[in-house]
Amino acid sequence: MSLGNNLPQVITPSWAVSEKVQALSTTRKGGVSQPPYDNFNLATHVNDNPADVKQNRRRLKQHCLLPNEPGWLQQIHSNKVVRLTAQNFQQTFTADASYTTDQNIVCSVMTADCVPVLFCNKQATWAAAAHAGWKGIANGILKKVVQIYTSKIAGDLADIHVWIGPAISGKVYEVGQEVKDALMQQDTVLEKAFTMQDATHYLLNSSYAAQLQLIKQGITAAQISTEDFCTYQDSERFYSYRRDGSNTGRMASMVWLS
Repeated sequence: MSLGNNLPQVITPSWAVSEKVQALSTTRKGGVSQPPYDNFNLATHVNDNPADVKQNRRRLKQHCLLPNEPGWLQQIHSNKVVRLTAQNFQQTFTADASYTTDQNIVCSVMTADCVPVLFCNKQATWAAAAHAGWKGIANGILKKVVQIYTSKIAGDLADIHVWIGPAISGKVYEVGQEVKDALMQQDTVLEKAFTMQDATHYLLNSSYAAQLQLIKQGITAAQISTEDFCTYQDSERFYSYRRDGSNTGRMASMVWLS
């Protein structure tokens, strides 16, 4: 199948990891979905034409040379993490993060303002992807991924690499007091991610909140790579739920071990 000039446009994480670790984050460019999902929507739950989403996923796998179909999650802003294996990756799990120790199993999360967080280790024997909106951070999703690595995988924190992908920026993401309260209940260090607007409203830098939560777990700032993108402000490249409401698509961020 020829894709012509309309190739999927993706972002390659800027992190210094083993060549055995493959990762990417999609944009809204390079697919066949019609407005308002134009045009590389990868989500089946947003009322886009199912045939278009199927075609977009086919383009993703072909153009980006994925070794398998990604392990798609039904995301619910929880702290639930699932392990993907060669036997189960085709199932749809209800969770907000996945990890694998198997080669060629693609851990993936979908976002449209929330923070996509990819993980791997120095040895390229473990990879994970997490969906970290403010609710996920408040529920401790990133803590859970790190805890699983140190307990179930018996990995060393110093070996972890993290990439934080495109999300809504702290310049425009206004939230209410209830959001601050929820995050502060999880960890008071997260107060650093808020800038007061008025008595009951704040600007939230959710990518920074993700960093703060990871650093609190023992990962150093030097182990974390970030991107200076804003999904809300860059309508040409990104979907944004805050900007466009429910009639918008989803990008996907994914990582796998080759």
